[in-house]
Amino acid sequence: MKLQRIISFATLAISILTLVLVLKRPAPIAPAVAPALAAANAQSFQEKVNQLAQPKAPGEGESEVRMSSAEVSAALAQATALMTSEGSGKPSATVPATSTPAATSSPNVPMEFPGSVPDVKDYQVAMDGDIVRGQFLTQIAGKDVYLTLAGHLGSRDGYATFDATEVKVGDLSVPVSLVNGVLQKKLAEQRDQLKLPDNVKDIKVENGELVLVEK
Repeated sequence: MKLQRIISFATLAISILTLVLVLKRPAPIAPAVAPALAAANAQSFQEKVNQLAQPKAPGEGESEVRMSSAEVSAALAQATALMTSEGSGKPSATVPATSTPAATSSPNVPMEFPGSVPDVKDYQVAMDGDIVRGQFLTQIAGKDVYLTLAGHLGSRDGYATFDATEVKVGDLSVPVSLVNGVLQKKLAEQRDQLKLPDNVKDIKVENGELVLVEK
């Protein structure tokens, strides 16, 4: 009986610790940015997206468009704010947000990110080497929980791909093998949103930057 009681207490303690870690806010993956700088980064992002729609001169070779973590984070923040505002019916003061890379075909059409992320309240992106790391606040079982995903961004057959290397729920690390199957299934369900623009043949992270390779 004494051993069973010890095991019960240990199990309870582990459960409480796990819950605390899951609900705990992890360290931000990117520093806070002043609103004016964030707006400038979002504008820079849009200007680079517009470059993709510009016709290439005859004989012009393959080119790349590179975006920093700050530019991508600012664009995502604007997209999230716009989707939240549209969902609540309240007017938004943000500039046009972005959609998945597949939506870009004209200099006047903003690039958008997938709008199917459930109830996202915060979004950060950081890139280091060839790894992209995203952190966002969402709800799980009615509780606000921070999710952190890191991995390799790439493309296959004209569609963006993502291979996870790190998963955290709150401040608790989760084995990638436990969630990768679910993640890949979810990506497959949203495959149409991952289609690359017709004039982009590859997407990747290189030297801490998002790189779009034009055809």
